[in-house]
Amino acid sequence: MSAPAAAEEVKAPKPKSKKMLMIVGLAVLVLALGGGGAWYFMQKNAHQDEADGEDAPAAAAHAKAKVPPTFLPLENMVVNLADPGGERMAQIGITIELSDAHAADQVKLYLPSIRSGILLLISQRTSVNLLTPEGKQQLAEEIKQEVARPLGFGEDAHAEKPVKKGAGKGKKAAVAAEANPVQNVLFSSFIVQ
Repeated sequence: MSAPAAAEEVKAPKPKSKKMLMIVGLAVLVLALGGGGAWYFMQKNAHQDEADGEDAPAAAAHAKAKVPPTFLPLENMVVNLADPGGERMAQIGITIELSDAHAADQVKLYLPSIRSGILLLISQRTSVNLLTPEGKQQLAEEIKQEVARPLGFGEDAHAEKPVKKGAGKGKKAAVAAEANPVQNVLFSSFIVQ
């Protein structure tokens, strides 16, 4: 009995090795199919990206939108305020945030008239008005319009341009806001005495 039992034990490992061989073979086959499928889809996406070359200008415009702004600091301005008695004055430092360096060059060309307009805007304010956050925000918006005006983006510049039928004021303002290279007006110093 011991001889036939030993023969059965010898025969038993052979079927197990066939099962193991089949399992390993199936695993290799699955991995090969998965790798081939991944390669196929990667090639398909690469060809589709080449075919979508028409979207390249839109992608370039989107990438251009991520260009950091250009900051143009102006010299500090000292202005007499419109308070009764004329004894109050303000010293204000302004930095203009522009969309790009080309816009900064354009602003520099008109800087004397822009500074004059800003001085006139500030001189019309009272110290009480300038000390409130709302007054400062309103002044910043008006300075932004004053800087944009010589560049052709102020309110006066759009009044002369014809508007298509059916276009409302909101639509015109939205287009003007998108095209305006003056993005923001920042105060670097603000002293009222």
